[in-house]
Amino acid sequence: MNPYILFGLLFTLGLGTTSVFASSHWLLAWMGLEMSTLAILPLMAQHHHPRAVEASTKYFLTQATAAAMLLFATTTNAWLTGQWNIQEMSHPFPLTLVFLALALKLGLAPLHSWLPEVLQGLDLTTGAILSTWQKLAPFALIMQLHPTDPALLITLGLTSTLVGGWGGLNQTQLRKILAYSSIAHLGWMVLVAQFCAPLTLLTLLLYLALTLPTFLTFKLNNATNINTLAAAWTKAPLLTALAPLLLLSLGGLPPLTGFMSKWLILQELTKQDLAAAAVIAALSALLSLYFYTRLSFAMTLTHTPNNPAGQAPWRLQLFPRTLPLALSLTLALFLLPLTPTLFTLVTP
Repeated sequence: MNPYILFGLLFTLGLGTTSVFASSHWLLAWMGLEMSTLAILPLMAQHHHPRAVEASTKYFLTQATAAAMLLFATTTNAWLTGQWNIQEMSHPFPLTLVFLALALKLGLAPLHSWLPEVLQGLDLTTGAILSTWQKLAPFALIMQLHPTDPALLITLGLTSTLVGGWGGLNQTQLRKILAYSSIAHLGWMVLVAQFCAPLTLLTLLLYLALTLPTFLTFKLNNATNINTLAAAWTKAPLLTALAPLLLLSLGGLPPLTGFMSKWLILQELTKQDLAAAAVIAALSALLSLYFYTRLSFAMTLTHTPNNPAGQAPWRLQLFPRTLPLALSLTLALFLLPLTPTLFTLVTP
């Protein structure tokens, strides 16, 4: 892709998200969401592969449906209450529609079926953008809404954690596994959004810090399914040794960074007298931990019986740009002792 076009698309992508951050009017927020959607579509279809074009089409139709629902809900709210302000949405009917529209944009269960299929058709770089940056704007809107009845968000959160755990168990494609991982993590964030918004923000930032190095690790190894992970040790031995810690951190295993958000969320749910929801969420985390352990086993305790045809990875002198990977990997592994400091930073 032409670098000027790439710069323009990335600039528009960032501008759309920051427009949502800065907006207090629903029309401006809707415009920012649409800018982000239209900017990422050429990035998704840039390889002109039929699978990429199919994924781009599915993504466009899904996001267009969610945008139409959002516009209808906000217009209905303006008709019923006379308010276009995001934080002044109080009528239960448009508020419910807005949450469903944002759930469809994010890929929360049961509106999640598009996310694994779309992510499977993308390259790992675009998939990383879709799994990280594209989640920021919808969550900025969710955190500004104040529902009177918490049942909807709790249902969406628990359903997402369960679907994200069950859905990833039988997958062999890494991008689909990461998609179900994204669904499960989004469920944890939504589960606590109405009770402690700073905790949702902290969980989102930790999710970004964990998911980015995971995508970069798979991209460095050129891995798209579990079988190709068996040859990872010949390409990057040190990274292959650290990758299981990264995956287990993504699963929330103590004493790694990923345990921080789950620990605090379970504590907050218990304070809100939602012990049953906390138990279900904790059990669903075990499902997710299983397929992360499966990936760790494939990377470190197995090796391919022969080399891929025409490749000798240990003879190639690779000089990739690994500084972002090194920084994000460090954050993914060693932030747990700083839990009180991080929670204080995100708390107003």
